[in-house]
Amino acid sequence: MELLEQGDAIRRAGGPGGIAAAAFFDLDKTVLSTSSTVALREPLMRAGLVTRRDAAIGMLIHLPYLLHGADEARMEHMKEGLGELARGWDAQVLESTVREALTQAIDPVCFTEALDMIALHKDAGRSVVIASASVQEMVRPIAELLGADFSIGSLAQTDGTGAFTGRIERYNYGAAKARACLALAEAQGWDPAHCYAYSDSVTDLPLLEAVGHPAAVNPDRELRRAAEERRWEVLSFSHTVRVRSKPARIAVPVAGTAAAVGAAAFALARARRAWKAR
Repeated sequence: MELLEQGDAIRRAGGPGGIAAAAFFDLDKTVLSTSSTVALREPLMRAGLVTRRDAAIGMLIHLPYLLHGADEARMEHMKEGLGELARGWDAQVLESTVREALTQAIDPVCFTEALDMIALHKDAGRSVVIASASVQEMVRPIAELLGADFSIGSLAQTDGTGAFTGRIERYNYGAAKARACLALAEAQGWDPAHCYAYSDSVTDLPLLEAVGHPAAVNPDRELRRAAEERRWEVLSFSHTVRVRSKPARIAVPVAGTAAAVGAAAFALARARRAWKAR
């Protein structure tokens, strides 16, 4: 589906004062053009959290995912490997390092189209949730940068000093991610049938199947096949932009009038022409 059509569908689905709902966004390769861990490699090295050898090992762990997408075996391998890499890191130092590196490392790799979708959902009165397999200490600052209302990440065990033990208590991927998102939906009173979800990976199939409005973004081969079989939306995100240097938001407040819809459609079309011109 063209982004203009997707934007119109988002607006038609409801607005402030309507049914409580949310939009769930996967992070790596859905909102970001790469893995958050890879994007933050240099800041983590400068902070002394990883060595060059650790960074190289981390790249090798992520390489199959970046090239071919994530399946259950690859994600389990990443869970074990990254748990070991993070052993001994101070959780608070990690979060502060990520927060300080947002402008340098995360801003440049945000998909323009994902930022526009986030803006559209917020203007339509929906909560926005960033849900990722990365540890919560990495996900939370990025979600705040993106203007999300909630973040859900993996929970890594810490010891009495606040350092990671190397054990992942809840790995936020696959069915576990879907359960965490649905638990948040229940707590917030969101109707899953009116919720949206966006992901690039077949491992998020349980989450996509749990909502009424799933969309595959730059999907891996398995997810594309599943999306086509289920007649889900398939979106292509390809342009990146710094969050704080991004031009005026393409979405307008939902007013329930033809004029408001027309203005938003014009803005979306103008943004699409700008993306193609880059």
